[in-house]
Amino acid sequence: MNEYFKDFYDYEGFGPPIKGTKPEQITIDSYKKELPNRLIEYWQKYGFCGWGDGILWVVNPEDYSEVLKKWLDETHFAEREKAGIDKYHVIARGAFGRLFVWGETSGQSIKINPLFGMLIPSDESADLINDGPDMLIDLFFASSSKSDFEEEDEAERPLFERALKQLGPLEFDEMYAFVPALALGGTNKLENLKKVKVIEHLNFLADLGEKRVMADIVAMSNELHKK
Repeated sequence: MNEYFKDFYDYEGFGPPIKGTKPEQITIDSYKKELPNRLIEYWQKYGFCGWGDGILWVVNPEDYSEVLKKWLDETHFAEREKAGIDKYHVIARGAFGRLFVWGETSGQSIKINPLFGMLIPSDESADLINDGPDMLIDLFFASSSKSDFEEEDEAERPLFERALKQLGPLEFDEMYAFVPALALGGTNKLENLKKVKVIEHLNFLADLGEKRVMADIVAMSNELHKK
């Protein structure tokens, strides 16, 4: 275990993994040229699995390819894919459905918060060139904290631990979701959380309304520091 993953596993308290499923060789072979070797090493060692009692899940990108297309549809990310500039893959997701997306030329460059219909870009193209994909994956894990995958209630109190206690642990294909959805007038209360099938619910949320692509804060900061 390298120092970066040790920080994730021990210091941030995500370990040990739960409910892991080893990837098939055909899956490993199909992503060897598209995703960092370090990520595939973690697949081989730990499988597609949950971390931090299921607040974070490392996933098979193939399972999320269609739902990702739906979330990227009619955004400039979809145009980048059509032009052959980049290609995107979901590499992880949170207990409340947040998606963490890797771009082959832009690194871990999109976070999707489906509960609020938000796509949050953070282009890492320069870092990908300068540091390499394996380092970016190491930093993704080492810099993660459980708050990155949390949702809060109306009083801004974190929900995961309470949802885990009230609803029980998630299976690999489940997420905690507000019912009714926030986009349909639901409220972010503990009592409104249910366990639902993650792919089906993410597709449902993608169909509810217009997606909002937020500003790339990192890129804006970099531009300001150049001036």
